Amino acid sequence: MTLEITQKEDQVVAKLIGRLDTAASQQFSIDMQPLMDNADKKILMDCTDLDFISSSGLRLFLALRKETIAKGGSITIKGVSPEIKQVFTITGFYSLFIFE
Repeated sequence: MTLEITQKEDQVVAKLIGRLDTAASQQFSIDMQPLMDNADKKILMDCTDLDFISSSGLRLFLALRKETIAKGGSITIKGVSPEIKQVFTITGFYSLFIFE
């Protein structure tokens, strides 16, 4: 799992590459700290190259959502595959996020 974070004007873009499974979640929670620090901004999670997400990965998305709500920012998710969209839908997380 790779996380590439870039700043574009008033938006932080996070590109997720690979599998966000239980094994990768611990490192991802460390790597996503800049997103938590910038939770007062617009965050775009680019999941175009995300192959898989586990419940541990969903938990980290939820933690980031909670932080953006607390700091007045927003989070948008783009480029999810039909399989990952189904995971968000089945778990009830789809209604918690903005997808494009």
